[in-house]
Amino acid sequence: MEKTAGYGHNSIKTDFLEGFADIRGSFKEHSRGIYFVRILGWSSELCGAVREMDKRLTEEMKHGNLFYHMVNALPNLLPAENTRYYTQRYEHLAASGYTGIGKPGEAFRQPGAALQEIISVYCAAKPSVTDSMRRNFAVKILFWLDFVLKGIKQQKGNGCVKIAARNVTKVQEYLFYYFLALTGCDVLLLQSRQDIQGEEMQKFSKAVRAGDFCMEEIPAAEGGREASEENRQKPAVKIPQRVRRRSTPQLADTAPQHPADTSARHPGNTHAVLEHPGQPALRGMQPRREKSFEELAALSSSVVMIAVRDKEGEVISTGSGIMAGRGGYILTNDHVARGGYSYSVRIENDSVEYQTDELIKYNPVLDLALLRIDRRLSPLEIYHGDRRLVRGQSVAAIGSPLGLFNSVSDGIISGFRNLNGVDMIQFTAPISSGSSGGALLNRYGEVIGISTAGFDRGQNINLAVGYENIRLFLQGFL
Repeated sequence: MEKTAGYGHNSIKTDFLEGFADIRGSFKEHSRGIYFVRILGWSSELCGAVREMDKRLTEEMKHGNLFYHMVNALPNLLPAENTRYYTQRYEHLAASGYTGIGKPGEAFRQPGAALQEIISVYCAAKPSVTDSMRRNFAVKILFWLDFVLKGIKQQKGNGCVKIAARNVTKVQEYLFYYFLALTGCDVLLLQSRQDIQGEEMQKFSKAVRAGDFCMEEIPAAEGGREASEENRQKPAVKIPQRVRRRSTPQLADTAPQHPADTSARHPGNTHAVLEHPGQPALRGMQPRREKSFEELAALSSSVVMIAVRDKEGEVISTGSGIMAGRGGYILTNDHVARGGYSYSVRIENDSVEYQTDELIKYNPVLDLALLRIDRRLSPLEIYHGDRRLVRGQSVAAIGSPLGLFNSVSDGIISGFRNLNGVDMIQFTAPISSGSSGGALLNRYGEVIGISTAGFDRGQNINLAVGYENIRLFLQGFL
């Protein structure tokens, strides 16, 4: 095993985990020596060393010598009630030249400057980044900063902050830990399963090989801030517990609720919240004409199947989505996307399975969410409402019920409902679990709704979010 590792404003040499616990970087001429290291692989020796380190740093934290947090997982869901706060906070920082974040201690670099630098790194890593993507990333950084450093106090002397985390593979999360390192925190990443991908990312930290990659897990925190009784009190920022489902999931509590006597079921599964400009298809120039059902079925090439994955990469549910913007934007239900750490997207006649963790926007009231993949798309046209929808009107539904990719069914509009203030289309085209997020089309091939729910006590009684709310949600796209 490599014995020395270090990266920072000043390079620190250290002996493995003992060094991470012992080292106290000096602060000279506005530069703090830091320790930002990735431990690669798994071994029983490593697990024992982690337990000892955790116990030791927890004890030192009790005596006020440092601040320590072993992060078992960053919250992947920004609570809706805090979105406006963090967005306003970021916009104020950007307007003031990134000078408004308080410092955790006098020996630490101004976090505002570090935030500005990390945003630049993120934009360089994603050349196609938009203003909204940049804002969304910055909001996550501010949210995670409050989460990880909650309860921090002024330490003795110049102070010291040590942060450890397990299996960090997402680029945004890795850049957050790099951000912490830039502010002067010592950061240790325990990568037992796989490393962060890409040399451009890896260059920001030092790698130390501890063993082979495997599915074994590094021990979770038993001490540090996670176990502090002081921090078991109600947090200043509420972080909802993630939903993990292994069977056909029901609609989460944050999604629109249906009356109890309807036994509504959701044919799908149910993260940060900012609008994301895109480029959906413009209204077609060809004369508008009704399509045959064969032609409607051909539009399934613009309907996708979504696999929702947990932190370990395991599929926990599936759903459907429609192509909503040429720049890789996919519209689905909020209850499909919610609870996922990442997503796999399959497109008809494309052998590639597209992986993403970009949940651009969501609205639990409208039950809509927007994902993005790295691919140019052929979006479906959203109905403009030239004529009112009427009962008896023919419709076609396209989705992936029970994982049967892009199944097509036909039916009629059987009614219009308003559930908890949200207008819904009731239709008879059969759908099943996995159809959530799929397209409900009129005979012109235009999206008039997104399939969202069905009723257990009735046959072919299904609901879709109407085109008016879809257009409202996609404001800035159309």
